[in-house]
Amino acid sequence: MSSILDDIKTSFKHGNALTRIIYINLAVFLVMKIVPSLSSLFIRPGIRIDRWFSLPADLGSLLFKPWTIVSYMFLHVDFFHILFNLLWLYFLGKIFLDLLGEKRFISTYLLGGMAGGLLYILAYNIFPVFSDVLPFATAMGASASVMAIIVAIATKVPNYTIRLILLGEVKLKYIAIVFVAMDLISMSDGNAGGHLAHIGGALFGFTYIRSMDRGVDWSATFYKWIAIFQSLFKTNKPGKMHVAHKGKGTPSSAKRKGHSDQEMVDVILDKISKSGYDSLSAEEKSILFKASQNN
Repeated sequence: MSSILDDIKTSFKHGNALTRIIYINLAVFLVMKIVPSLSSLFIRPGIRIDRWFSLPADLGSLLFKPWTIVSYMFLHVDFFHILFNLLWLYFLGKIFLDLLGEKRFISTYLLGGMAGGLLYILAYNIFPVFSDVLPFATAMGASASVMAIIVAIATKVPNYTIRLILLGEVKLKYIAIVFVAMDLISMSDGNAGGHLAHIGGALFGFTYIRSMDRGVDWSATFYKWIAIFQSLFKTNKPGKMHVAHKGKGTPSSAKRKGHSDQEMVDVILDKISKSGYDSLSAEEKSILFKASQNN
């Protein structure tokens, strides 16, 4: 057992962002199952952790549980819910990481989940059809975040082809279209809130990539705010001197080099969109890999 735990710790520590997010989702799922079962031995009913981490639609409840706008996207209580979410996240997330990098992956997962949650809250507080269930309606699951990842990568490289069981080779744009269409069609099946959250995630993924293509990368702003937040809890230790090292190149030359590298990456992404990842040369794959590590 200790060997298995050591392997998991090592995998989490040295794994990429996709691996860590999958582990977090699995860990939360196990806690959600184990704690109520154990607590039911002492009290009836068992402790309901989901009440504290699922996203409430009611604004009054949200005011006392603001963390749920993030925690809900890691929360699952149904096995098949987490299974399908993590399967799609794994296969499409790998493509996202290869082409766009870890920082953009994390930003899309978190911000896409928040966008889905906000659309869910907005809809429940605007449309009269939800008034009866508003006080006790909650959302949970990574579906909005996964939709953001799927639609984002499909928007970036719509003609990238993957092989699906029974269906054969399918382009990413068709996978994204089918997912969005299914949510729109299923809006009245009794889980309107979930489908609305999915749509919110999809809208974020599409808008994010379109903005990035225009030169505006929201992930840079997202990480800048995270750095500001982290700085609020840091204290500078006395007696240490900060030394600035000058690079060989000038800022302007470095900026030009960065701009040139991005142009090369854009050309490679266009080639993937038209001909697929396998059409790249070894040098192009190397350039793309290095760029994804720096993002």
